[in-house]
Amino acid sequence: MILCYIYENMADFEITLLLHRLRNTGKKTCVYISDNKDLIKAQSGLTYIADKTIDDITDISNVEALIIPGGPINNQQNGICNLIQELIKQKKLVAAICFAPQFLGRSGVLTWYKFTTSCSAEKIAQLGVSDPFCWENYLNERTVVDRNVITAQGFAFVDFAIEVCKYLHIFESELQLEQQLLRVKTDTM
Repeated sequence: MILCYIYENMADFEITLLLHRLRNTGKKTCVYISDNKDLIKAQSGLTYIADKTIDDITDISNVEALIIPGGPINNQQNGICNLIQELIKQKKLVAAICFAPQFLGRSGVLTWYKFTTSCSAEKIAQLGVSDPFCWENYLNERTVVDRNVITAQGFAFVDFAIEVCKYLHIFESELQLEQQLLRVKTDTM
């Protein structure tokens, strides 16, 4: 089972390709979790409702991964932190994109893991919120894979999908990976 944390004003486009591949190629069950069962409006304007609340997740033995899309920095949104800590302790995959590594930072995970994010110390100061990031472990890369944590910058959502799918062994071969994801990626740099 793959858990996906959804929350108000999340950047849903950053994870839709990944979730599509996990469900259709990988035949994975995706369960959408949130702090409550209220309607959630994403940055796209689409609304979502969670399958379960975070508190409903009491047994993580069949959880393979937690996927977290980016969204606004929000110091009050910490309900997911205990679950992240437990998943890390159990060596389950935690994958966060764009500003979502903030949740790993507030969980204390980024003290031990290399990461990337679209956020910056300057942006944090501009927002006037507490800085959740352990900047000495930051790498200015499109994606960073460090053991069971995958992080990505928001514009690298295809790379993020590739790394998570590779980690979870979604593709039967390099050819299938090429046909379903790599051909979507273009390098314009």
